[in-house]
Amino acid sequence: MLDLAKKRLQMMRETEWNSLLDEVCSFCSKHDILIPKIDEDYTLGKSKRNRSDVLYLHHFHVDVFTTIIDLEFQELNDRFDVVTTDLLLGMASLNPIDSFDNFDKGRIMKLTEYYSSEFGDNKLRELGFQLDSFIVYAQKCDSRFLNLEGIKDFARVMIETKLNLTWPLIYLLVKSTLLIHVATASVEKVFSSMKYIKNYLVIG
Repeated sequence: MLDLAKKRLQMMRETEWNSLLDEVCSFCSKHDILIPKIDEDYTLGKSKRNRSDVLYLHHFHVDVFTTIIDLEFQELNDRFDVVTTDLLLGMASLNPIDSFDNFDKGRIMKLTEYYSSEFGDNKLRELGFQLDSFIVYAQKCDSRFLNLEGIKDFARVMIETKLNLTWPLIYLLVKSTLLIHVATASVEKVFSSMKYIKNYLVIG
């Protein structure tokens, strides 16, 4: 979805300005909203004396349309950098919904790179073997793994069946994945508090 959102924004930026302009003009005409002549100089405020050096077309296309899309790109890149994206994809690949339909060993192994203190080279090799065995077991041999609704259920069933002892590294990864939500929420809360304090100090 993230990749799709970025592609759609890029397509809008490159090819959809004219169609948007036509749609806006049609809306304005239908509702008797004054449409400025796009080939005239852009006027700042109501006074015609406050003319700028750009046309309305340039102002709406570059200063408004393109700028807003670029801000959206920046927001997505700030919130979903490479690390965050790897974590999200790794979590999705480990999700048991639809009988582990999204299982992707490569993305799961990529997830472990961010837990280097937990998974050394030897453990990574062992985890690879455990993943190969576990996915066959979960999809073909044990019906208790067929109707799980999330990673929390995944962890619960592993404990109930004592499979956390059979595949301890998978269980460790599942536990680590569950902690991502808590850590992310805590960081968001801290940044939100810092922003509030900063704004309070500026205003005060």
